[in-house]
This record gives sequence, C-alpha cells and structure tokens, in this order.
Amino acid sequence: MDNREPLHILAASGSSRPDNYTRRVLALAVEELHSRHQVRVDLIDLSTTDYPFPGQGPSQATHRAQELVKGAAGILLATPEYHGSYSSAMKRFIENLGFPSTLAGKPVALLGAAAGQIGAVKALEHLGSVCSHVGAFVLPGPVSVARVHKVFDGEGRCLNPEIEKRVRGLATRLMDYIQTRICPRAALEQSVR
Repeated sequence: MDNREPLHILAASGSSRPDNYTRRVLALAVEELHSRHQVRVDLIDLSTTDYPFPGQGPSQATHRAQELVKGAAGILLATPEYHGSYSSAMKRFIENLGFPSTLAGKPVALLGAAAGQIGAVKALEHLGSVCSHVGAFVLPGPVSVARVHKVFDGEGRCLNPEIEKRVRGLATRLMDYIQTRICPRAALEQSVR
C-alpha cells in the first residue's frame, strides 16, 4: 500500500468561451493523469477568474494562483489560438504569477486548440516563449489540435484516436519528467539534510 501524498498538478484552461473545445482537450489530459497516476489535479478555468492587469496590484485571485503554482509539481496550460497567439486570459494568468514568476523552475506541458487547419501552432510558440522567458521548463512536443470542432462530439468525446493518444501522451510525458527528474532530486535533497 502506497501512503505517499499524491503529486499536485495544476491545469489551466485559457478559453473564455462557454462550453469551449480547449477545455475538452484539457479534460483528456486530466483524465489520463487521474487514470494512470497518483495525482491531485487543480483545474483553473481562466474565464471565471478575474485577474488584475499589470500595475493594478495583486488580488486574492493573484495570491491563490501563485500558491497553486508554487505547490504544483507540474503545470498543464491549454489555450485556444486567437489572432495568431494565445488567449488574453492566459496572458493575465501568467502576469499574475509574480516577479520572479512562480512558474520558474516548473515543468510546463502545453496544449492548444483551434478551428483552423494548422491548429494552435502559433499560440503554442508564443506561449512556450513566454513560459521559458519567466523560467519555466517547457516540455518538448506541445500538442496542437487542429479543426478541433470536428474532433469532439456534442458530449465532449474525442472522435479521433490519434489525437486522443497525442493529448494523453503529453500528460504522460509530464508525469515521466516529474518522476524521473524532480522526484529523485527532491528525495536526494531530503536525504542530505
């Protein structure tokens, strides 16, 4: 019997549209985490959280987000692509993580969803660049889901097994990174104290 505390993963969905596809894509990754790993996943829906703009000072939501990120072993960020970049909700979330950012040193896995034929490639490039800039370790191989409106049915089920495999694989890669790189390092640090 394993009595260890479950690892904490933070997942954030960056779409502000009701019943959005970004959340459906992220749900596959979260489901994979729950089905194969001992984890606790906190899900932040960025459309329902009112983060202040830079220069306005922190809010309760700011402090809560910073604490969640600090306590997370890994982060999953999911964004739609709007006008060739990631969502403004995701940008405000990142801007509220402080300076230095609480994302610094955290492994971050990126998911994107878009209706277009190339998916959220540009959004993921921009998001990855910003996350790297604030010190996060962005995992290679972000997953972009193109023509997302044709990939899911009305109940949110994925209709494309290959895309589902890629999304679930991203969650597995995040856990593999945490378990092979972060957990052994933390155990070593505790053993020398």
